[in-house]
Amino acid sequence: MAWEVYLLDDVEQWMFGLDERSFDRISNAIEQLEEAGPGLGRPTVDTIKGSRHPNLKELRAGTVRILFAFDPVRRAVLLVAGDKQGLWSRWYKAAVPLADRRFDVWLAELAGEGNDDGR
Repeated sequence: MAWEVYLLDDVEQWMFGLDERSFDRISNAIEQLEEAGPGLGRPTVDTIKGSRHPNLKELRAGTVRILFAFDPVRRAVLLVAGDKQGLWSRWYKAAVPLADRRFDVWLAELAGEGNDDGR
């Protein structure tokens, strides 16, 4: 089964600014997520601590991270992307609250659509 992965515009734009090697690595990780869905684990995916959403996870490719969560209709929504090199835990202090807010908006929009998949 192929899982649907949705990239928010900011994540997509960020990806297109990557060098070729980083772009290929994160694209490969996204393809693995599409293939394995919620069953994909370490080292490619890990759970995030400190989020208001217990299902917030990170997609990992080197020092590049994309925070994501599966929504109620089981789509992986890629919320925040960045390279944590040199920032380590500081990156998460900014990225996790932003991912929480973006997922809140996503869920509110989804509820307003009546769980319609017509994006």
